[in-house]
Amino acid sequence: MTTPSWDLSIAYRDLDDAKIEQDIELIQQCIELLYLHVEKRHIILAMQNAIQTSEAAGTLLSTINTFANCHASVDATHTEAKALLGRVAKLNSEMSQAFSPYEDTLIHAEPEFIDAVLEHESADVAGQRFAIESSRKLSSSRLSVAEEQLLAAMKVDGRDAWGRLYDNLTGSLKLSLKLDGEEEVLGFSQAASLLYGSEFDKQEPAWRAVQGAMKTHQESFASILNALAGWRLTENKKRSKIADVHFLDPSLHGSRIVPETLDTMMSVAKANREVGQKAGLLMAKVHGLDELKPWNQLAAMPPLGDAESKVYLFDEAIEVIKTAFAEVNPEMADFVALMVENGWIDAAPSANKRLGAYCTKFAATRTPLVFMTWSGSRSDLMTLAHELGHAFHNWVMKDMPLCKTRYPMTLAETASIFAENIVRDYLLKQAKTRNEKLEMLWEELSTALVLMINTPVRFEFEKAFYEQREKGELTAQQLCDLMESTWKEWYGDAMTEADPYFWASKLHFSISQVSFYNYPYLFGYLFSKGVYAQRDAKGEQFYSDYVSLLRDTGSMMAEEVVQKHLGMDLTKADFWQQSIDMVKVQIDEFERLLDQED
Repeated sequence: MTTPSWDLSIAYRDLDDAKIEQDIELIQQCIELLYLHVEKRHIILAMQNAIQTSEAAGTLLSTINTFANCHASVDATHTEAKALLGRVAKLNSEMSQAFSPYEDTLIHAEPEFIDAVLEHESADVAGQRFAIESSRKLSSSRLSVAEEQLLAAMKVDGRDAWGRLYDNLTGSLKLSLKLDGEEEVLGFSQAASLLYGSEFDKQEPAWRAVQGAMKTHQESFASILNALAGWRLTENKKRSKIADVHFLDPSLHGSRIVPETLDTMMSVAKANREVGQKAGLLMAKVHGLDELKPWNQLAAMPPLGDAESKVYLFDEAIEVIKTAFAEVNPEMADFVALMVENGWIDAAPSANKRLGAYCTKFAATRTPLVFMTWSGSRSDLMTLAHELGHAFHNWVMKDMPLCKTRYPMTLAETASIFAENIVRDYLLKQAKTRNEKLEMLWEELSTALVLMINTPVRFEFEKAFYEQREKGELTAQQLCDLMESTWKEWYGDAMTEADPYFWASKLHFSISQVSFYNYPYLFGYLFSKGVYAQRDAKGEQFYSDYVSLLRDTGSMMAEEVVQKHLGMDLTKADFWQQSIDMVKVQIDEFERLLDQED
């Protein structure tokens, strides 16, 4: 097996497929239908029909958008894919505007009307209760129908255009690496992927090349961040007629957690900074350094003695993941085989490929898709397991109405990090020598550093940025200074040299649709540790309970999911502390093994 590229034909043959235009015509007809019957929206049957129409159009829109985005991810310079994404964004805005009056009615209607609407034979309607109740929580910040429609219309070429600019800019960047007097030109994603691998001699040049590119375009990147934050703060102010809308409120609502949960988690994380810092210092020791550097904090473990870092072929990695998943349940291994056989994974490197990894799906066929760039490192193996965990989450919900499968990012990370834990523990059990055990525990240290130190840096930076942005725009230098001070507060002695342009190089800060795309990773990491701890305790019953938990993630608050399936309270420190204590045990074990003689 070679490193695979996607087969997306289950949705459309290619970007010229006539079915795309046919589906766009169907979406436009749905929009027209919604406008045609808008005055009847207070009638139960009309509202039920409108919900069905909206769900049908949304399914088609999502599928076309995913198809175009998949092509744009593989080639960030793909003009046809970007053009289609622009059309879809506009259609999505038009769809949002058309349904806005109906949504307004659902938000402000009497409970009896909602109950009557939900009494319907279609699961697409009957399954909407949680989604409607969630929307009704925002009634105090709801604008008039006309204002909501105007806002939706302006987002396409306003807010979201800044996100597209970031994608286009980073996707077309060419970076020059200087190695032994020779020059090597790489795309941004290729250069960034070197930071995760074992080509240690290339990592500092790659990081410095990224820094140079970010500095060259710093005014553009600063404009993107300032514009996105400015848009959100202005919108929040307009929505604050009855009660103030804080800049964290939209994120908390989208994450389906209460403020007390976030506050408690971050407080416990800050009180335990030394756990992640210890991981970083131990990693530095293996590198033969007193502290980590920005270019090696994500690197593979350096070989101990004469051993060389393990490099995985893609098919070898798949077999490892299948075997590990099978120990939980054979259905999980069969699912991985299905993903490979159907061509639902794209991992082949290319010059114009976008940075990062993700899992998405075709809503029309419930097909999960995984995207990443394969270089063969152990980190790549864990990333592949992570994304296949996301894909499995989607797969176990494929028979449910789409409206009950829209889980928040906080709970989305449950299955992905759980999958990492499965593979990590499997490889740890297979390890026979001290060095092999250290290599696997290294992945735990690396993950702890990223999620318990780097992720809080992102959150604290963004929070401080928004607080300052309320007073005016920040210059590129001010953003660098803010990043450096936040970095040092969390990394401490584990890394005294900061990554000043991390605010520019990290995609998550420039995603237009959502803010604070950071703390949910820490939430998912610690929550998943709690879930994983149930594996041995429950034995054979665990798998069915685990699938049941995943299926609840689209129709419950995060606090409700944890209370139902783990019997614990997310607003209490002990939930988060128990998970951190589990991490600490593995870090201490790494230290013990490292101090042993061969």
